[in-house]
Amino acid sequence: QVQLVESGGGLVQPGGSLTLSCAASGSIFRVNDMAWYRQAPGKQRGLVAGITNDGTTRYADSVKGRFSISRDNAKNTVYLQMNSLKPEDTAVYYCYSVLLPSTSSFWRTYWGQGTQVTVSS
Repeated sequence: QVQLVESGGGLVQPGGSLTLSCAASGSIFRVNDMAWYRQAPGKQRGLVAGITNDGTTRYADSVKGRFSISRDNAKNTVYLQMNSLKPEDTAVYYCYSVLLPSTSSFWRTYWGQGTQVTVSS
């Protein structure tokens, strides 16, 4: 069974930094796109940053220059380095991936369980 397991959330002061990690585990043949989304209370879930398997990245305008996404293909793991955090970055952050399970002929979309990031003094 394929799972995305996130770690690294928590409470941080404004201007601080935090790194999120997400590892895809289980019987996986290939991982394509990996990304981070976030959802604040009363708002829709939206893209924060994404990275393809060839390293092409994309970012929401609100985090450009502050956040950096990277991945370790050997570990099927994606990271989100968050710097200069602001209170408006407070949200539940979800890991997302499109991957091909070893037991399937079709690419499938998976989501992590979410990790809370709170930016507050």
